[in-house]
Amino acid sequence: MNKMREVKMEKVVLSVGGTGEELEKGFRLLKLLTGRNPAKMKTKKRIPSLGIRPKLDVGAVVTIRKNPEDILKRILAAKNNTLKRSQIDKNNFSFGIKEYIEIPGTEYQRDIGIRGLDVTVVFKRAGRRVKLKKIKAARIPKKQIISADEIIKFMEDNLNTKFV
Repeated sequence: MNKMREVKMEKVVLSVGGTGEELEKGFRLLKLLTGRNPAKMKTKKRIPSLGIRPKLDVGAVVTIRKNPEDILKRILAAKNNTLKRSQIDKNNFSFGIKEYIEIPGTEYQRDIGIRGLDVTVVFKRAGRRVKLKKIKAARIPKKQIISADEIIKFMEDNLNTKFV
């Protein structure tokens, strides 16, 4: 097979949303699951009806680039290694975990309570950096986009995941 057509897992992103005390609980949850410090997400717009103002912390996120398969295997076990086809988009797929205690090896933490999180898995091919680099960035062709069928094949072969 052509090495340039090979599909690779780029990163796994875990995120939680909330404000105030709920955000602190989500922050502790991400730290518990990954052992890394999450980054806090801030708002840019003002939406008075929702009580949102600029620079208000509304979420926390952790990106795992080195060995993302390890944590993804644990999280997929909570979903019985089964996901929906509708959760797949171009180059990625996302799903949610309703309660973190469903993840094997994770025990209930009283200070966190019952919380959920969102998981996004991003894929890439060789040559993606051409689009992202600062100097001499260029467009990449449509054949670089990873289709849903290619993501399904990758997940079935490497992580024994079924899509229904």
